[in-house]
Amino acid sequence: MRLPLWPQSLFGRLLAATVCAVVLAEVAALFLIAQEHERFVQQWSVREWARRVAETTLMLQPLSPAERAGAVERLLAAPPERGHWPLMPPGDPAHPPPGPPGGPARGPERGPEPGPHSFIPLPVLTDFDRSLRDQLRAALGPGYAVEVRPTPAAAPPAIAVSAPFLGAHEVAPRGPGAQRYDVSVRLPDGGTVPFRVIRMSRVVSLPRHLLFNLTLLVLILVIVLYVTARSITRPLSALARAADRVGRDARTEPLAERGARELRHAARAFNTMQDRLRRYLDSRTRVLAAMSHDLKTPLTRLRLQVETLDNPPLEARIGRELDEMEAMVREALALFRGVEDGEPAAPVDLNALVGKVREEFADMGGKVSVAGRAGEPLGGKPQALKRCLTNLVANAIKFGSRADIELEDGPVVAIRVRDAGPGIPDAELERVFEPFYRLESSRNRDSGGTGLGLTIARDIAQAHGGTLSLRNLAAGGLEAELLLPRAAVG
Repeated sequence: MRLPLWPQSLFGRLLAATVCAVVLAEVAALFLIAQEHERFVQQWSVREWARRVAETTLMLQPLSPAERAGAVERLLAAPPERGHWPLMPPGDPAHPPPGPPGGPARGPERGPEPGPHSFIPLPVLTDFDRSLRDQLRAALGPGYAVEVRPTPAAAPPAIAVSAPFLGAHEVAPRGPGAQRYDVSVRLPDGGTVPFRVIRMSRVVSLPRHLLFNLTLLVLILVIVLYVTARSITRPLSALARAADRVGRDARTEPLAERGARELRHAARAFNTMQDRLRRYLDSRTRVLAAMSHDLKTPLTRLRLQVETLDNPPLEARIGRELDEMEAMVREALALFRGVEDGEPAAPVDLNALVGKVREEFADMGGKVSVAGRAGEPLGGKPQALKRCLTNLVANAIKFGSRADIELEDGPVVAIRVRDAGPGIPDAELERVFEPFYRLESSRNRDSGGTGLGLTIARDIAQAHGGTLSLRNLAAGGLEAELLLPRAAVG
C-alpha cells in the first residue's frame, strides 16, 4: 500500500524512517522517565507526609487532654507555615512548645523518635493508603494505631498537612488524579488526632530542561542522519544515472568509485560490466563490418551476371531477390549497430524533422498529413530520430495507404502516426517488434519488407529514454505512439 505522505525516494524514506524511530524512542524514553519521576515524587511525598504527621503526633502526645485539644484547635484554625506548628499560645511560659523531635524523651508512652532510619523502603505505589499507613507505623511504633482512608464528601475538620511541593496553605487537590485522604492517629492514652493529606495528581510535570535537552538531542540526530543518508543515497543516484546513460551510449565515462565499501564494490562491478559491454560491441561491430563486406562482394558479382542474361522476366525476378538480400543486409547492420551509431546528441527541431519526412514521402507519391507543433527543440540524435519516424510513416503508407502525423508537446513529447489500414490482431501488437517477424498477410516481396523496421524504431526510442507502442483505433486503422521525454539525451 502506498502512503500519500511517505517519501518515494530512498533518501527521503531512509531519513523519514530514522527520524520516526528516533522520535518514537524519545517518546518512549519520556514515558519511562515520567513514570520513574512520578514514582519518585509519590514515594518522597509519602515519606514527607509520614514524617510531618509523625512529628506533629509526637509533639501532641505528651500534652494533657485540655492542652492537646487547644493545640489541635489552633492547628485547625491556622495551618502551619514551613513546618512551624503553633501548638501553644504565643508567649505562654508555663507551657512551652515541646522540643524538637530529636530532643530528650518525654515519657515511656512516647514512640521511637522519627528519623531517616525509622522509615522502610516503599514498594511501587499501587495502594496509596497502605503505603502511607506502613510509613506512619514504622515512624510512630506499635503504641500508635493508624488508619488511612479517602476523605468522604461530608468530612469533619482535620489538621491539613500540605504537600511537599505545595505551599502550606495550598491544600486543595490539584489535577485530575489528586485526592484527599484522612489520617487518624490514635495515641497510647486513647486520644485521637485527625490529619488530612493530599495525594498529588498522577500527572507530574517533567523539568523543562529535560524536554529542552531531548529536543536538542533529536535535532542533532536528525542533522547527523541527514548527512549519513545523503552519503549513502548520492552514490546510488549516480549509479542509476550511469545505468540509464549506458542504455543510450555504451561509451560513457566510468563511474566514480566512492562511498561505503558496498557502494564502491557496486560501482566497480558496474564499471567492469560497462567495459565488457563496450568490448563486446566493438567485437560485434568488427564482425558485422566484415560480414557486410563479404556479402556485398558476391551480391555485386551476381547483379553484374544477371544483367548479361537475355531473359528480361528472369532478370527482373533475380533482381528483386538481390534487392531484398541487400535490404536485409542493410537493415541487419543498422539493427546490430544499435546505440553504437556514433551520432552525437544535439537539439532537434521536431517540426522541421516531421516536415522533412512528409516532403520526402510526398515526393514519392505518399499521402502524409501533419497536425500539431512542438514548442522547443528536443535533445536527441537527429538522424536516428528521422530514421525512426521514417520507418513508422513507411509502414503506415505501405499497409494503410496514408499516414497522419500528430505532434503533442509537453514534458513528454508524443508523436503519433495513424494509418487507414486493417490494423493488426491484438495478439500480434507486441510480436511485430521482434526482429525478422512479419505477419502472414505481409509475407510477400512487394510489401513484406525485412521485418526489422519496427524493431529498429523501438530501439531508437528506447535509446532516447522513450517508448514506442502500437494500438488499433476504434474507427479502424493502426496508431503508432512514440513518446520521447525531454532532457533524456544530454
